[in-house]
Amino acid sequence: MSYVKVTIPIGDKMKICIIYGHHNTKSSFNAAIRDTFIEEAEKCGHEIDLINLFEEEEQLPFYNADINPPPQIVLDYRKRLENSDVMFLIGSCHNLRMPAILENWVDWVLHPKWFFSYRALVPGSKYFKNYGYPVPGAMNKKLGLISITYGGPMVTYFNFSLFDNIPYRRIKKAVFNLGGMVTKYIRFYSVLPGMDNKEFNKHMERVRKLARGLDPDLKKKISWWA
Repeated sequence: MSYVKVTIPIGDKMKICIIYGHHNTKSSFNAAIRDTFIEEAEKCGHEIDLINLFEEEEQLPFYNADINPPPQIVLDYRKRLENSDVMFLIGSCHNLRMPAILENWVDWVLHPKWFFSYRALVPGSKYFKNYGYPVPGAMNKKLGLISITYGGPMVTYFNFSLFDNIPYRRIKKAVFNLGGMVTKYIRFYSVLPGMDNKEFNKHMERVRKLARGLDPDLKKKISWWA
């Protein structure tokens, strides 16, 4: 089993930029994930920069490569990420994708040449042309957290995982890895209305554990297994 191991120096307080992409910002399971994580992270002394995408006064347009340079709001989001140690995406799975508003945010903000750039493998080659490899940009070596909720049980998504076509793998391989980020994901299956309190509390304890894993006061190094 392959893994990536990253150690976070003890004694550092961290700034965590949360990008929340669920339409229900008040009373949903995803809102509980967000609020529980924030509460626990702040107990550990970390600073939170929260972006509720559906509540932003200025909304991003649909991604359009012809808009160059990008809107000022994109540059503002990037500056907030540059000032953070951790980026945390929170959303639900729809048609094997994150919510459209969150996917659109990723398309705009985590974009070349700020997030990564390409370097030609053989510059000037008529055979390789522009084939090359990514060079990480502003978020290189930072931690990227992803929380995704699914309506069905894990087994219903298993076949798709063989093709890396479920959100966490696609975002990890096709986005975060290009930017040199280390990825930690947390997934919740069978998230449906009527969940009993015992199951709900069990899920929230996982969220608290994720936040405590960033606690700089722990007496051991923190390892992330991507």
